[in-house]
Amino acid sequence: MKQYPSYLKYKKYQKLSSFKLKTIEKKNFYINNGNLAIKSLEPGKINFKQIESCRRTIKRGLKKIGYLWIQLFTNIPVYKKSLASRMGKGKGNLAYWIASIKKGTVLFEISGLNMKKAEYVLEKSKTKLPVKTKITKNIY
Repeated sequence: MKQYPSYLKYKKYQKLSSFKLKTIEKKNFYINNGNLAIKSLEPGKINFKQIESCRRTIKRGLKKIGYLWIQLFTNIPVYKKSLASRMGKGKGNLAYWIASIKKGTVLFEISGLNMKKAEYVLEKSKTKLPVKTKITKNIY
């Protein structure tokens, strides 16, 4: 999985405002591809390492039988200054990449497994995420 975007217009970006996160997701609200999905119940920020650990646990449970769709991408850089540096002297170096999550966003979708096994796999991967989530089924 790609960790960050290949093209950035500017070298350093501003911090993400929490006001934009408090709105409810409208675009990525419904399940598109799979039968079961993990949906967020609260807004937050998810690190690339958290997405990767979730992906690994789901892939381990699928065992080459089912399919996995990841519906989020880390496109926001986070910068940190070193601990011993004084005030001023710029913004700091790139520390990691995050993805902003709104309430109701579908994070992961899976299909190709029976419901009981798929729910168990998603329940294990839910613990790796920093936001409250629930498992939703496809209506059709």
